[in-house]
Amino acid sequence: MRLRVEFTTEPFDLDEAPAHALVAREVIETAGLDAVDVGPFGNTAEGGADHVLSAVDALLRKTLQAGATRVSLQVNVVDDGIGEAGR
Repeated sequence: MRLRVEFTTEPFDLDEAPAHALVAREVIETAGLDAVDVGPFGNTAEGGADHVLSAVDALLRKTLQAGATRVSLQVNVVDDGIGEAGR
């Protein structure tokens, strides 16, 4: 199963990236996920379920420790390209 995670961390700082945002970027970029898109107002990544769920766990723990006061996230199952006939 493939999953897509979309997330933001707060509080925002438009002048420079806060520590929790830098930590979030590092977690996602080093988690072995593909289709990673890190931006100033939202981030997405896709990968196998185990990798995404491990990354979400690390993301929550590390960003909160780094000063995030809110982490908003959504996890969706994405089409893995295998139809019902291939299962």
